[in-house]
Amino acid sequence: MTIETDFELNKVYTGDCIEVMATFPKNSIACCITDPPYNYEFIGHKWSDEEVKRRTGRVKDSKTMVKNIPYGSGLSGGVRNERWYEKNRNNDLEYMQWCEKWTNELFRICKAGAPVAVFNSNRSIAHVQIALENSGFYTRDILVYKRNSGIPRGLNLEKKLEKMGVPNPEKWNGWHSAFRNEWEAIIIVQKPLINNYWETLQETNVGVFKTVNNDGSFQSNILENYNNKSKDEKFDHCTVKPLALIKKLVSTLVPFHKDNIILDPFSGSGTTLVAAQELGYNFVGIEIEANYIPIINKRLKDTKLQKELNPTLF
Repeated sequence: MTIETDFELNKVYTGDCIEVMATFPKNSIACCITDPPYNYEFIGHKWSDEEVKRRTGRVKDSKTMVKNIPYGSGLSGGVRNERWYEKNRNNDLEYMQWCEKWTNELFRICKAGAPVAVFNSNRSIAHVQIALENSGFYTRDILVYKRNSGIPRGLNLEKKLEKMGVPNPEKWNGWHSAFRNEWEAIIIVQKPLINNYWETLQETNVGVFKTVNNDGSFQSNILENYNNKSKDEKFDHCTVKPLALIKKLVSTLVPFHKDNIILDPFSGSGTTLVAAQELGYNFVGIEIEANYIPIINKRLKDTKLQKELNPTLF
């Protein structure tokens, strides 16, 4: 099945992904791998670059251990009264509603059997899953991306009581309000098949996953040892994913075929697009923040040049 497209391949579009995807033809995308804004606190329906920099700047030189998440993003605490929980719940609902807007468009443009991999935090991955399912996708799995251990971000009760002057605070040594976080979730969903896997694969060139590794082992749903980033992967963006991790997802989720197009509607620093380009896939990216477009284009240009000069490395 040859897909006729009326959009330009191997480029990144600037704009709101909901509006841009609405211009794409239906049943044209073979796979989507994306890292949308996490719901640490939903900022005006988008994470604007200006707002993220303003918030991260407030903790840059502070003692705060968590510097890559914008200050005030649902982590600032507050009195846990009825109003606090109501605000938190309304924020979740607003986030899910926004997710469903872009997942509706994504469903329309995906081919039958197309897999979709969406990163999110362990606290809000369920909200993204619900939105994807409401749009028509079928949940296949949740992969665990095991990354470097984080620092507990919650309350240290002993230290808090010590500051308050409460007698014998040491009795509460070791009691905190949160666990140390060392993983992120990747929800894997799929557009419904055409009757079965083989019929779908013959029609749309997607539908099955390559789950046997080069050493013959069977890939589990825990992705480990993909944390390291090269010096070339440090960009002016707060949530860059390792290129090796995204290349693993691309090569696992979608068979190589000239008609298979990889999409990232939240391109960020462009890692998904670079991974697709290195592996020889056609791709399309969308990014709402104009400040990131030069970063993406430079990475794509550099990768293309490296492939031309050293094709055996890819």
